[in-house]
Amino acid sequence: MKAARLHAAGDLRVEDVPSPGEPAPGWVRLKVTAAGICGSDLHNFRTGQWISRAPSVVGHEFAGEVTAVGAGVSQVALGDRVVADSRFWCGECPACRAGLHNVCATLGFVGEVCDGGFAEETQLPARLLLRHDPALDPAIAAMAEPLAVALHAVRRSAPAGAPVLIAGCGPIGGLAALLLSRQGDRQVLVADRNAARADLVAEVSGATVVDLDALPCDPNLRHAPDLRHAIDATGSVAVMARLLDVLAGGGTLALVGISHGRLDLDPNLLVEREIALVGCHAFADELAPAVSMLGDLAPALSRFVSDEIAIGEIPAAYQRLIAGVSGGLKTIVRMESGR
Repeated sequence: MKAARLHAAGDLRVEDVPSPGEPAPGWVRLKVTAAGICGSDLHNFRTGQWISRAPSVVGHEFAGEVTAVGAGVSQVALGDRVVADSRFWCGECPACRAGLHNVCATLGFVGEVCDGGFAEETQLPARLLLRHDPALDPAIAAMAEPLAVALHAVRRSAPAGAPVLIAGCGPIGGLAALLLSRQGDRQVLVADRNAARADLVAEVSGATVVDLDALPCDPNLRHAPDLRHAIDATGSVAVMARLLDVLAGGGTLALVGISHGRLDLDPNLLVEREIALVGCHAFADELAPAVSMLGDLAPALSRFVSDEIAIGEIPAAYQRLIAGVSGGLKTIVRMESGR
């Protein structure tokens, strides 16, 4: 079968590899139907920061069909359409015992500590699989994982009804804007240096595009909101610093972007203005709710998909995405046609 495997930083190869054999007890074999390329995939490719085994089949955002089950598996059955939980947690550490699998003491991710979804077939523990509606387009199903990440950030960012500013209109920022815009009467602002991407997110979600450097007097705003809450989906320390300048006292800055630098911060700013910095790592219990939303959100989610490619096109897609020349938010690796 064909698979995209990361051998080292900067070394991603599409190769013919053996198909998985019969699954071990508690494991499931899948025919992958669709997979999404994530910003963290690109980060690991560029830096090698999370390479724990090599080569490893990349990809942690994917959907598939169950083709074999190991002994003791009861959660799923042959033919089930499923999405993958990206978090490979131990289940034994204090965090796991508290239900905080996203901060497991030995947390790893699918596609790094075990083979992932950029392959025609793969295997995962049954505990990491959730069934989805078989009528759902696999490309939409593959967006369950990033939708869960966005939902986690939204839940940690602002109380109901409060205006929220989202910096970064990549997949997570765009999905967060979509989720927030569906929470009733809430003002959602989005900012991105890529104007076309910001306009797409605003058109799909109903958010208002603003110039982060021009706040709080951006001409797009008839009335400057009492802006106390923001989500950083860029990972840029310069953007984080600007957001802290913009936010009013008593607010929250939720960080969900993967950073490439360190924030030079005077902690007195947080103390005197009582601003909370909140980290948002992957997701906690949001995957199941995200899966349940896919059907209703499918029309909007489909507009965020910029390209559908084959496995052999993954390395070239990485280069386009790193160069910032992709027009939309999400590139999907399609393993089958139709529904």
